[in-house]
Amino acid sequence: MTLPIFPTLPGQGWGVKKTPTFSTRVSTHVSGREVRVPLYAHALYQFELSFDALDSSGANAALQSQSLQTLMGFWMSCGGQLNTFLYVDPTDNAVTAQTIATGDGATTTFTLGRAIGGYYEPVSYVTAISNVSVSGVATTAYTLTAPNTITFAMAPPGGAAISATFTYAYQCRFLDDVAEFENFLSGLWKIGGLKFRQVR
Repeated sequence: MTLPIFPTLPGQGWGVKKTPTFSTRVSTHVSGREVRVPLYAHALYQFELSFDALDSSGANAALQSQSLQTLMGFWMSCGGQLNTFLYVDPTDNAVTAQTIATGDGATTTFTLGRAIGGYYEPVSYVTAISNVSVSGVATTAYTLTAPNTITFAMAPPGGAAISATFTYAYQCRFLDDVAEFENFLSGLWKIGGLKFRQVR
């Protein structure tokens, strides 16, 4: 099943919030000592967008004709919180020659990920893959399986660096079952605080 992609519209506001979130269970003893247990292996991301102007009449070509209907229809097709979609973050959607693992001579399936600073995490959903290399040699002897794994026909040898070039998106759902669109001028609408979060 192909997931729908969140639409890119010219009326989007500049302010975008991207919030990585962990979940940790903290138990505090009367002595003040703590026991902390991580509930997430990796962060989940939450996004918040606003659209300062959306066209409903078709008269504002610079805003994409009927962009209100595009965004509202997309939200409604997701059923609010019900269904998932892909969000392509324009600032975080591709890697080149990213090292994803080291072969051990037995493992054939690997999860694709990306490094951000000194932190490495699996990507949510691979949208396209253009190059896979084992020890610097390009190969096509693999299959890509949604959302984010590749399986080699033969296990890469022990010590072999596995790298890939690919694009990715975040698999998300909306956080609310209500979306408030405001008509502020004839044929012009806006919405603020449109929130959604990554799901696994």
